[in-house]
Amino acid sequence: MSEREQTPQVGEATIAEFSASLRGTVTQPGDAGYDTARAVWNDMIDRRPALIAHCSGTADVIAAVQFARSNDLPIAVRGGGHNVAGNAVCDGGIVIDLSPMRAVQVDPARRVARAQGGATLGDVDHETQAFGLATTLGMVSQTGVAGLTLGGGLGWLQRKYGLACDNLIAADVVTANGQLARASAEENPDLFWGLRGGGGNFGIVTSFEFRLHPVSTIFGGALMYAGEEQIRKGLRFYREFSLAEPDELTTIAELGVAPPEEYIPAEFHGQLVLWIVLCHCGDQEAAEECARPLRAFGPPAVDLVGPMSYMELQTMYDTTFPAGQRHYWRSAYMRELSDATLDMLVDQMIKRPSELTFIDLHHMGGAVGRVGADATAFGHRDAPFLIDPVPTWTDPTDDERAVAWGRGVAAALAPHSSGSYLNFLAVSDPEASRTSYEAATYERLAALKAKYDPTNVFHLNHNIPPRP
Repeated sequence: MSEREQTPQVGEATIAEFSASLRGTVTQPGDAGYDTARAVWNDMIDRRPALIAHCSGTADVIAAVQFARSNDLPIAVRGGGHNVAGNAVCDGGIVIDLSPMRAVQVDPARRVARAQGGATLGDVDHETQAFGLATTLGMVSQTGVAGLTLGGGLGWLQRKYGLACDNLIAADVVTANGQLARASAEENPDLFWGLRGGGGNFGIVTSFEFRLHPVSTIFGGALMYAGEEQIRKGLRFYREFSLAEPDELTTIAELGVAPPEEYIPAEFHGQLVLWIVLCHCGDQEAAEECARPLRAFGPPAVDLVGPMSYMELQTMYDTTFPAGQRHYWRSAYMRELSDATLDMLVDQMIKRPSELTFIDLHHMGGAVGRVGADATAFGHRDAPFLIDPVPTWTDPTDDERAVAWGRGVAAALAPHSSGSYLNFLAVSDPEASRTSYEAATYERLAALKAKYDPTNVFHLNHNIPPRP
């Protein structure tokens, strides 16, 4: 039996009719390019959809939703395909692929950008930076705007300007009944609330409108500290330093392995090191003053901090996160960081499953923490820290060991954690999703799901089942 004969119980004539109705194209098993089209960023994900509908616009998305519902096909939605859980692809269903929809339009006078649902962070940054404008959008330019924003959206500007979802002004959404809805503070405000942190549960967003801010040249980069004693002291120093940061400064402390790069002295190659990565989006003199304690501590073995373009910082992590690696991410919001917790992170990194593995410690707060807990669906805004253990590897034979390490770090953090960040969840199940929200928020989301998607059409995501 051929691959195509094993695909869904949908007749060839029906599929042909659907394909002819689209401005985009349809890919099936056996077609040229099928394996490329079903591949996503996390190489652990190996799923075989029955159909992939490459949509050219909103009309195609509407047609794809209606076709899927008429033929009882599970729906996966692909934006940038960068989600660690692999939610962009499914087995045996239809992938509604928005990746051809990457247009970005900027209104510099109003400081607003409109991005289609398949756009990446790099697409948005390329257009907005032409006018010296930016908005909070992640830290890896290949990431899709849609998944990032719907899950909340950390980024280098978050402490000054809030999360990606905080800068969302409006969205066009194809809902489960195959209709287009506008979501904003004025139109369908309940849906607008849910889109800002509630994930892909309420529909397929075909366009986003973002508030922009004047950001062009920033003061940023990374400082590296080496030696186990220095690393342990450095984490304690960072804990105190970060709590005194101004809003203009966003930082991450990262435990990782020094790569064999020319800018790193050879004696540190392959060694466990501590990076403190920063972005100051304000006055340059003030930024230099902010960095002074970081340079005085240690001192750092490597200093890569200075004025740079915002685009330089936004693409700095791109080579760290190429497609084709294997990932299992977890996360933990932390209201306090004890010495024991920090030491545990170092101890776990000494036992790391691969040289690509790292642990990020994000400092939250600032504008993120000043948004009301019920203003958006995004949860745990009061937590000052987010820890993200990131086992990353390339050999499938290392899967069991790497996943076990990630779960072990998550289990050690769990007794001290208030919850998890939706976009850093490597598993997709309702119980995992629940940890990303306070109880009242989760119940409100479940009720909203019942209103907009009562039969859980959009369930191949970080799912929130509709409340009965």
